[in-house]
Amino acid sequence: MLSEVENMLSGSFRSVPLILPILLGATMALAMGQNERSKPQYQVKFKIHNLVPMRDGVHLSADVYRPDAPGKFPAVLLMTPYNNMRGSNDMKHALYFAERGYAAVLVDLRGRHDSGGEWDPYVNDPKDGFDTHEWIGKQEWCDGNLGTYGYSYPGFTQIMPSVYASKYLKCMVPSVCQQTNFGHLYNDGVMQLNVTFVAGFFWAGHTMQFLHGPGITENPILDWNKFFWRLPLITALDDIADLPWFKTWIKHPTYDDYWKGYGVKEKYGQIQAPAYFITGWYDNLVRENFRNFNGFRKEGGSEAARQTKLLVGPWTHTVNKRMETSILDFGPDIYVDILDEHVRWYDYWLKGMNTGVDKEAPLRIFVMRANKWRDEWEWPLARTQWTKYYLNSGGSANSLYGDGTLGTSKPSSNSPQDTFDYDPANPVETVGGQTEFPASQRGPQNRLVVQRRQDVLIYTSDTLTEPLEVTGPVEVKLHAASSAVDTDFTAVLTEVLPDGRSVHISEGIVRASFRDSLENPTHIEPGKVYEYTIHIWETSWEFQPGSKIRLEISSSNFPRWARNLNTGAEFGMTSEMKIATQTIYHNEMYPSHVILPVIPR
Repeated sequence: MLSEVENMLSGSFRSVPLILPILLGATMALAMGQNERSKPQYQVKFKIHNLVPMRDGVHLSADVYRPDAPGKFPAVLLMTPYNNMRGSNDMKHALYFAERGYAAVLVDLRGRHDSGGEWDPYVNDPKDGFDTHEWIGKQEWCDGNLGTYGYSYPGFTQIMPSVYASKYLKCMVPSVCQQTNFGHLYNDGVMQLNVTFVAGFFWAGHTMQFLHGPGITENPILDWNKFFWRLPLITALDDIADLPWFKTWIKHPTYDDYWKGYGVKEKYGQIQAPAYFITGWYDNLVRENFRNFNGFRKEGGSEAARQTKLLVGPWTHTVNKRMETSILDFGPDIYVDILDEHVRWYDYWLKGMNTGVDKEAPLRIFVMRANKWRDEWEWPLARTQWTKYYLNSGGSANSLYGDGTLGTSKPSSNSPQDTFDYDPANPVETVGGQTEFPASQRGPQNRLVVQRRQDVLIYTSDTLTEPLEVTGPVEVKLHAASSAVDTDFTAVLTEVLPDGRSVHISEGIVRASFRDSLENPTHIEPGKVYEYTIHIWETSWEFQPGSKIRLEISSSNFPRWARNLNTGAEFGMTSEMKIATQTIYHNEMYPSHVILPVIPR
């Protein structure tokens, strides 16, 4: 049947036989009770390359899949840079929705594939999205109710136009997407290098041919490691293609009007439609999803918008899939019937059906290591016990063979500081974490290879005698000095298993010059002690008896994040680098510590 769809002629209508439900991943439904739900009851007809007019005269290409039946239906929209005719999950999902009484509309973004105009990632999407909403709502086959869907970039294409509040837009299901693109490509002032590089190349128009081969991150033509190391960053991809947007991202290393222009951070009050966000604990956008969740819930411009929900599983950026490279197995219950969740949401908001979504908790999370799903009502959880674990040592916390400890007792007034040298030419490598590329390094990897390094400080707790659940945002308060005028500090939280393996849980980084502001960075004074806040992102993890809590402190995590060259020079424009001597304080005056959101049993 799909080959028939892929070979259809532009502008033609055909009838597609009823198909069995196409599920995303396995079919473990959340325990939501037996409520109303649209069933697959329609044959489907489609029409490709419908021209959707934009306000400036450009036309976008839309493929429409809808029930082959008289009458009007609610519509669901996917706006994508990845080709609405690529014949993969997008088309399967459109058929799935159309069988259940929805008109599914798949639109190529401006300048992509069959659509007109010039491609400039993200920049035109808010207004183009609104114009598309208005066009759909006025079609003879639409009953005036519109929902949206899509993950990653097509997740962001949902919330960007929502600030214009089309009267037709009633709900959204944005998966693994961001609040602002600055929060996506930069983290507390530090560029997520692997994401930025691969995205910059991935979206080059002529490079889509690579998708027909081994995949963009594994293609033998590309040696990504070589490009990650190239300096200055502004020219690092020049050998591949002309990528103006990549250079634009490099030239905007602060949270300025460029990023604010198409983000939603300051615009939640304009949004009228509720969203059902979906992400994973190891998604490189998990932090942005929580920002969106709280933004909609607390600042949304309508009562409906404030009924936004969030689902968080033990997944990476590719939701609802097992992390095959992980050293841990989170059990058989990790899968969710994602498409059914879409339909439950749409049925309630677009058809007025009693699906039960209005009576459920707004937050559903998977507690890793306990390996169970749980409903919650707010974030952070109201019952959280914010518990400080203090760094301490005899002055030699370097590597796992050092003397660093982690505990709830405050350090003494004469506790000596720890030091290490950070050399940008020899950065700490990325091993595990909330990273997107390479796929082999995602998730809860064993960090021992990193923890043997002398430029990584290790602080380890006593052995736990009972389970300890940590659910919420994790944060490090680090008192540190550097010999440089600008540098980075990193932190990684791990669980040390009884067999000695150290499993990655979550991580974070801060650029010293961004310690006070993402808009107006300022250099530091060499040798002066500053307090830095390192956000180690959100997690839900139950440490097990017999294990230990471990915290790493260093200054790089490459190539997930771009190296700080320690010179204070303009970002991305130089290849000069210096070694920085870093001093970490943990005494009565400077009590460096990690704050764990402990959930009482």
